[in-house]
This record gives sequence, structure tokens and C-alpha cells, in this order.
Amino acid sequence: MHVAKICRRYKDKTYVSYLLRRSVREGPQVRHQTLANLSHLPESLILLVQRALQGETFLATTDALRTTDSRPHGHVHAVLGALRKLRLDTLIASEPSRQRDLCVALLVERLLFPASQLAALRHWRATTLADQLAVADATEKEVYQALDWLLTRQHALERKLAQRHLTEDALVLYDVSSSFYHGRTCPLARHGHDRDGKKKLPIIVYGLLTDADGRPVAIQVYPGNTSDPTTVPSQVNKLRQRFHLRRLILVGDRGMLTDTQIDQLRAYPGLRWISALRSSAIRALIDKGHLQRSLFDAANLAEVRSPDFPGERLIACHNPVLEEERRRKRRALLEKTAEALRALSEEVRRRTGKPLTAGEVGIKAGQRLKRWKMAKHFQVTIADGRFAWSRRAESIRREEELDGIYVIRTSASRRRLSAADTVRNYKRLGQVEQGFRTLKGVDLLVRPIHHRVPPRVRAHFVLCMLAYYVEWEMRRAWAELLFADEELVTDRAERDPVRPAEASASAKEKKQTKRNAAGDPVQSFRTLLAELARQTRTTYVIRGGEAQGSFTQVTEADELQAKAFRLLGL
Repeated sequence: MHVAKICRRYKDKTYVSYLLRRSVREGPQVRHQTLANLSHLPESLILLVQRALQGETFLATTDALRTTDSRPHGHVHAVLGALRKLRLDTLIASEPSRQRDLCVALLVERLLFPASQLAALRHWRATTLADQLAVADATEKEVYQALDWLLTRQHALERKLAQRHLTEDALVLYDVSSSFYHGRTCPLARHGHDRDGKKKLPIIVYGLLTDADGRPVAIQVYPGNTSDPTTVPSQVNKLRQRFHLRRLILVGDRGMLTDTQIDQLRAYPGLRWISALRSSAIRALIDKGHLQRSLFDAANLAEVRSPDFPGERLIACHNPVLEEERRRKRRALLEKTAEALRALSEEVRRRTGKPLTAGEVGIKAGQRLKRWKMAKHFQVTIADGRFAWSRRAESIRREEELDGIYVIRTSASRRRLSAADTVRNYKRLGQVEQGFRTLKGVDLLVRPIHHRVPPRVRAHFVLCMLAYYVEWEMRRAWAELLFADEELVTDRAERDPVRPAEASASAKEKKQTKRNAAGDPVQSFRTLLAELARQTRTTYVIRGGEAQGSFTQVTEADELQAKAFRLLGL
């Protein structure tokens, strides 16, 4: 039997028929017997009948294909693709190598599933990351060796990042943070100024250098008992000697760029700084008549001079919102302290049978005064069985004079920076603090620190800094899909430098409606990665018949996934 295709022409029109026929030879003649007319069937079905008559065997799809593997792929494609678009892999090492692939895998995994190196080693096999970088067979020993190798590349890598993002006369932001540490074997873990609320645990200190937009460029780890100001000289040497920057403006907070450190910075020609004065220095300006509150009658910003700060410009700012907030907070703390002291006074008065000694009363009073740090505003009288207290009205009044006032100091000339731009640039330090929040938060989880030897701890921080570099760029590309203010860059350059920053109207609309201007649901960075992870790569095995084998197929991206890839340039 066979399928015959019959073509007939009638009045310039061709008619095609498909007939199922059986051919029978009768002597020298071949006779065709038509069994059925297949013309009404779809061509695909006619072709299937034709192939079946030729001897092919067909199976149902469920019988012919067997699914052997299905792994999340979209989030790997996004992060790894963004990393390669940034050419970060070539910054780590210009030539491909096993160590580079392992470091890139650890870096991507830090964004996908931040955990210990052992957990990362196991988790990346559950996604397509291991196959993409050919590290499925990696061992724990190899991973740690790759970390050691990455640390040897740190100086060269940071120098390349600086060449990419820092130029002469660049604005460089610097700040220091710390992370708590479990264990006692790491020499870097010391007790110091804890920022995480874990008073009983040792800490590790680290300083982060970024460009003016908050993009990370370099990181350095210090022992936990290192004070913030003592880290400044090593950072200046890094900027000048390793990055070869002779003219720059270093921005640091008032706890970092102290008078002692600024005196040392004066020795470097071409190096300028922006910082802020402590409250004691502002008090001295007011007492000496260099700063009066009347300066703020017409404007919230005024430039003043003082012989105590030679060669520097002082920009005094007054924020009424900050003033009200500080007064509200002080009144609340004063009232809490007064309530505690009243309770203590009543307790001392009741103890007539066995009166409290002066030492016992002093300890109890000290605990109450220390709790809310209001001791300077209270006068106490202590004796055996006696306790009296009163508020220091003059002390409270003098502190209230400083409410809402802060003073920015800089050695940059007016030609280089206006007073308003100086204040704006100092406030850019908030972007470094955002970097610390990202490092410590749910995105990268720089802590807990699972390593014990200093080189591995330092390599861990380098890896986290590089992961933050990739996330920083991805967040900027994905701004319209995230709860991000898309007008922030423009607003920073134009808004009032003193008043509290406010989100743009579009950002407020985003947060209220949970949708962007195009009507798409907005995401957090973590939930957007989860949405991308729904795109999988599935492996099918073909069975039955002679044509056996396997193939992989990536599920088609939905609208959100396609847009996310497109915004990354993938």
C-alpha cells in the first residue's frame, strides 16, 4: 500500500488529491486499487501515514521521551551573564583557568545562595551553574585552593577596578564596619567597637572604598580591635601608591577623619578631604562667635571660617526636621531617666530598716544613668540612706542649641566644589553604608564567617565585595523592575542638600501600587532572582526505535524573565 498524490488541472487551477492505494500486478499490468481518499486530512497526518507505510515505528510522546533531569537555570543565566558583561572574570584573571572558573562559581553562588563554601559546593550542582562552568567535579580542597589563589590576585584586581572607575580628581568614599565572629582561633577576631549588637562576641573590622556612586572598588580587613581612624593611612597609601591617584577628594565621616588624621593628610599634595565636625567642635565655634544661629534665618546653609581650621572651608547646615527629631528623642530619654531615678529615690526612702549604703545607691544610680546615656544632664546627691537628683537645665539648654546643626569641613576649593555640592558629596557616604547593609543582609550574608585562618577570612571578604560589585550593577540595570527610585541619580545632583532626602513621586507610586510605570509587578532583588529560577533546563532521553539519545531544552522565558534578561543585555 502507498499514498498516491494526484494532481489535476482544470481551467488554470490545480486540484491535488491524496489517495490510499493498493497495487496489484496482473501479468504485465499493474492495477491500482483505491482504498480511501485522504485528501480531507491535514498534510502532517498524511505524511505520518505515508511514513508508517514505509515501515517507520512511532511511539507516543510519553513513551518516547523520559525526563532525567531538570534544574533551575534562569537566575544562573542572569548573574553569570551580568558578570561576563562586566568582564569581571577577565579582571580576576585574563587567561581562563580552573581557579578562575571556581572563583567565578563561588562569586555567582554568593548571590544565588549565600552560604559556606561546602554548602555552595553542594548547591551549585543543583542548578546549571556547575555545568556552565564545568566545576561539577570540584572538591572542597579545590575550592579552598581557589580562595587562596583569589587572595593573591586581590591587589591586581583592585587596581583594575580603580582604573575602570577612579580617575584623577575623583571623589572616593571610605567607611569602616565590622562583623561578629564565632570562635576564638582566628587572630583577626578581637573585641572592639561592635556594630552588630553582639557585645560578647569578637569582631573583624573591614574598610570599603567606593567610587562617588557607591560602586565598590577595594576592601581591606583589619583585626577587630583596630580603631576607625587608624585605618585611614593604609587607605591613602593604597590610593596613591597602588592606584597611582595623585589628586583626589577623600570623603569620610567625623569618626574616621579626625583632626589627627587630617593633619597627616595635609602632607599629601593634591589630596583633599570632606568630613564633618564633632559636636564639641561645633560648640566651640558657637562659643567663640564664629557660628551664630542667625545665619540660618534666610537660608539653611552658610559658609563660615575659623582660625582653628586653617586652609579649610566650614559649611554650617541647619535642618529643622532633624532639630525636632533630636529634641523629641532627648525629651523621651530624659523622661525615662527621670522615671528611673524617681523609682530609685522611692526605693531608698522605703529602706528604713536596713538603709542602702552610699556605695549601693551609687551603683544603682549609675546603672540608670548609663542606660540611656543622660548622665551629663542630671545632678545627683548620694549618701547612706539618701538619694536626691535634679536636672541640669543649663546643660540641656546648651545641647539644644546644637539641635539640627551640623558642620561639613573640606579642604576642596570653591572652584572645585560649591558649598551645596560639598554637603551633597558628604551625604554620599550613605551609599557606602548601603553597601554594608547589602553585605550583611539577606543578599550576601558576609556573616557568619566560617573560616579560621586570616588569609581565608580576607579572601572571603574579597569574594563578597566582588559579589556586591555585580549586584550593584544588576540593581542599576533592573531599577524599573525593583522597588528602586529610578530618578535618584538626577535628584541627588539637584535636590536641597540639607533637607532630608525624599523619594520621587514615581518611587512613591511604585511602593503604593506595587507596580512600575509599565504596569508590571515590582520585585525585590531576591524575589526577582527567584522568578528567574523558574526557568529551567531539562534533559530528555529518547528511547524506543533505532534513534536513541538525549537532548536538553530550556523552558521559554515568560514576559518578566525576558524583560529581566533584556535589561541586562542578555
